[in-house]
Amino acid sequence: MADPITDGFSELAELLDEIEEIGIIAQIGVSLGITLFALIFTRYILLKAAWRVVRKTEAEWDNEILDPLFNRVYIFVLISGVELTMMWTLGRNDGLYTAVAPYFSAIYILLSASIISIAIKFIVPSAMERYNTNKSVTVTGGNPLLTFASRGIVGFMGIYLALQEVGIELLGIIASLAVFSLIIGLAVQQTLGNMLNSFMLAVDQPFEVGDRILVDGVTGTVMSVGILSTKILTLTEELVVIPNNRLVDSTITNYARGGGDGLGSRVTLTLDIGVDYEERSAHVKQVIMDVAKKCPLVEEDPPPRVLLRELADFSKNYRLYAWISDYSEEFLAIDWLLREVDIAFGREGISIPYPVGVELKNKPSPFPEGEAGERMKRMKATRQHVSRIKMLKDEADLEEERDSARTELEVLQARLAEGDLRKVEKETLENDIRALETLLAQFTE
Repeated sequence: MADPITDGFSELAELLDEIEEIGIIAQIGVSLGITLFALIFTRYILLKAAWRVVRKTEAEWDNEILDPLFNRVYIFVLISGVELTMMWTLGRNDGLYTAVAPYFSAIYILLSASIISIAIKFIVPSAMERYNTNKSVTVTGGNPLLTFASRGIVGFMGIYLALQEVGIELLGIIASLAVFSLIIGLAVQQTLGNMLNSFMLAVDQPFEVGDRILVDGVTGTVMSVGILSTKILTLTEELVVIPNNRLVDSTITNYARGGGDGLGSRVTLTLDIGVDYEERSAHVKQVIMDVAKKCPLVEEDPPPRVLLRELADFSKNYRLYAWISDYSEEFLAIDWLLREVDIAFGREGISIPYPVGVELKNKPSPFPEGEAGERMKRMKATRQHVSRIKMLKDEADLEEERDSARTELEVLQARLAEGDLRKVEKETLENDIRALETLLAQFTE
């Protein structure tokens, strides 16, 4: 029984022999027809099949990669058609084909390098976002530096191998230009340093676009990290451009990494408020705490706290610790808190001292004279008593919470020191330990 595949090849060979007998015009016409068919098949069959597959996935990169990828495939099919036509009509040993064959190989190498570069452009950023919780610092224009460097290496290797195919030694040309390159390098060493340091920033990631940082006395939000410089928008809406060389050599304070996990989960807000020495601490702390808890911009977790921070010359100074979720609300939150604290102090009869050189026989009372003043004094004494009881309970609860956190921290540290843990379990323990350490250090400076 005859093999259908063998029979098919035999019939195809006979058909090609008949076309060769007709002449070179017929060969070129058939070759062009086959090439056109291959292009149509790629465009309307393969591309549509690929689109049906990628539309079923949730990823975005495979949708974006198809068009540039198939554009290169079209060129590959066209060049292959031209080469096969020359091979068929002229023969492999023909002088013209032998002369141009290396150029076809060079084109194939460049197309392959281009396809690999396109794959890196779309696949690598997607993979980095999937396996890295912090986004890469990106150069202005959108390409991550790692992707930029990888595509540069692939492009250089493609050009190097393509030039080798046509008999040009790229490394020899580069070596002959060594002196010229040295002169250029000395002239642009500052620029090259900035470019290298931008890559170091991308690797170390001390901040991200959108973080609020302090560097060299400049506080602001990172707008972009470029190859040569980093742009920061200050609180007064001024754009400060800092060279990357200077940025790498400076101490950076990142206000967005306040969470125990290193993420900008909250923004710390502190307010110092001074009151008269005659005021009871429990009363003052309770009033400030009530105001902070009513503020719509203050986070409920962690809850706000009020601590006595200083016994100054003219006042007892308290510090309010609160947390907000957005940088843009910082000044609004401060305005709201100060305004409401001032109103609450006036309502509660809490006086704010002022350091002035005035000689008084007696300190003036914050209450008016007469029966109304006496009534306000009794009301204040009652509220001071109630506030003291509440604050004593809160302080006891806080100390109990800290003791519990210390005990739990010691247990977790001992478990981590034992070793023999799976990777996931070890990461969970380390995250819990950092969270407890942050809680215990919450009110330390």
